[in-house]
Amino acid sequence: MNIHKKIVTGCLAVLLATAPSCVKKYLDIIPDNIADLDNAFTMRVTAERFLLTCYSYMPPEANVNSSYGLMTADELWAVDVGAEAYSGNSLKIAKGYQGIVEPYLNYWDGAQDGVPLFRAIRECNIFLENIGRVPDMDDLEKARWAGEVKFLKAYYHFLLLRMYGPIPIIDVNLPISASVDEVKVYQQPADDCFDYIVKLMDEAAESLPDVITELTQEKGRIDKCVAKSLKAYVLVYAASPLFNGNADYAGMVSKEGKGLFSPSFDKNKWVKAAAACRDAVQFCQANGFVLHRFLPSPVQTFSASLVNQLSFREALTERTNQEAIWVNNKAVVGGGRNEQPFFIARGVVGSNTGGTTGNLAVPLKLAEAFYTSNGVPLDEDKTRNYGARYNLRLVTPGESTNLINGYMTADLNFDREDRFYSTLGFDGGKLFGQGRTAENNQFDINMRYGQSGGIYRNDNYVLTGYFPKKLINYQTILNASSATARNYAWPVMRLANLYLLCAEAINEAEGPNDEAIALLDLVRARSGVKGVKECWNGYSRYPGKYQTQEGLRDIIRGERTIELMLEGQRTWDLRRWKTATTELNAPVMGWSVFKKTEAEYYVPTPVFDQHFLNKNYFWPIKENTLEVNHNLVQTPGW
Repeated sequence: MNIHKKIVTGCLAVLLATAPSCVKKYLDIIPDNIADLDNAFTMRVTAERFLLTCYSYMPPEANVNSSYGLMTADELWAVDVGAEAYSGNSLKIAKGYQGIVEPYLNYWDGAQDGVPLFRAIRECNIFLENIGRVPDMDDLEKARWAGEVKFLKAYYHFLLLRMYGPIPIIDVNLPISASVDEVKVYQQPADDCFDYIVKLMDEAAESLPDVITELTQEKGRIDKCVAKSLKAYVLVYAASPLFNGNADYAGMVSKEGKGLFSPSFDKNKWVKAAAACRDAVQFCQANGFVLHRFLPSPVQTFSASLVNQLSFREALTERTNQEAIWVNNKAVVGGGRNEQPFFIARGVVGSNTGGTTGNLAVPLKLAEAFYTSNGVPLDEDKTRNYGARYNLRLVTPGESTNLINGYMTADLNFDREDRFYSTLGFDGGKLFGQGRTAENNQFDINMRYGQSGGIYRNDNYVLTGYFPKKLINYQTILNASSATARNYAWPVMRLANLYLLCAEAINEAEGPNDEAIALLDLVRARSGVKGVKECWNGYSRYPGKYQTQEGLRDIIRGERTIELMLEGQRTWDLRRWKTATTELNAPVMGWSVFKKTEAEYYVPTPVFDQHFLNKNYFWPIKENTLEVNHNLVQTPGW
């Protein structure tokens, strides 16, 4: 059959335009013409272009306006009026404005900042059907490329399943001769979707290299470490409360009459997830992945606290670190709009008329989520007066290297773990980098009204008083007239995430044990936080908390909140845990940033009254899509 089909190449240009300038990555190659299917697989070079097309559908996870993770929950908030307003569809979802006529971040059809993932799956199927006929490739390379695309096909199915719940499985493309009825596919039960995805990932892993070794050329390509790690995440998702024993969706039935959700809890799902997590951890460790650690130069003398902070920041922003198991080269954080200049409050590192744009904010409750310096939650630390956390306190000489000496700030900002100071910029805090690389010469952060980092205009300010320092590579230099950014690709999976997934799965499958706690302690130790047992026994009001499954579950979830904050993981964790209806049903709070004096500024103030309904656990399918295909059923509640 002679089928002419244009290859989708438009997105490939993004890969080159946004890639780090110092290396020419494999995925930066762009076709120099447009081929049709008749000649796409007649030689290796054109087949490679089709391979890149399959990669080109990776979502723009680092773009705060269109990321499906960064601003769809409560990690980041922004001003929504005036010239500098954030009008992105991600924030609209967080605010509860999602609808069925033109759904925001429509990944089903590819609209409203959504990537057309079903089209991506079709492209993957075309590749898999044709790669075998390329004449100038050996079988080993063909198998590797097929493994990569098979994994991408599985991953794109998973992204749709995570967003929409039960979806159609597109295992092969329908022929041109297919009837209208054959084209109108049905959704399949969620468990069948998960089984299909895991099976594909296992098949893909068989022909993939263990690990990418040519990092400058191939970073971002899929290897066996990626396949095993993402399989572990998929199985954890399948075992979590949203999909495991969720009675809320027991009545969701396909047009074929199939029940799409199993209402019964199955502990064996957690057993499978734990086995997959252990396998992925061991395999990644054996192939050289380690938790990243910042290494000062011989001429630098840094405190242990600053080393901990830079280690944590670089785990996300250092593009060559050996913690990033898989990075998304489609999502590169650079120096342009919606990227690093937007992450620092205007005026902190230079003139308030340029350099930084500064209206992204972290809500107050996430600042409160970090541990104290004793390694336990703020509301559990028996050495702290939790009720006094908003009280004013003066920074005395020698008290802290993380606060401005002689400055008045909130008690909340004192004596916190190093990840707090690494993640957040705030009034009375400090900022390392941006051209200043001596610990005693950091930028002072002054955020009250009338100060350098305070409100520039009533449509351009950090509306909670906390900005996302973690997202800025410290080697980036921003000033009034330019931005010299140290770009980095967004990590889809890093080793710390995998450790925490493994700890969670072990606790759910087997109950609390030393293996799960040891994984938590590895993550904590990288940032200078002591072990779970030592901290809870010594400082918590609930010293035996880690000894029960429920207690350790709460600790693991708290650890994920802290370690992965501002990485787009929280929105999916809250959904799979089924805690979003609690966490996202409260006012978003910040300091009273229009006030000048300390006493007026440090007053918790609502910035938005957030609501999350049960139907919001999944994206809706566009109304017109349901009219075109009557075999689909709408997401419950929509």
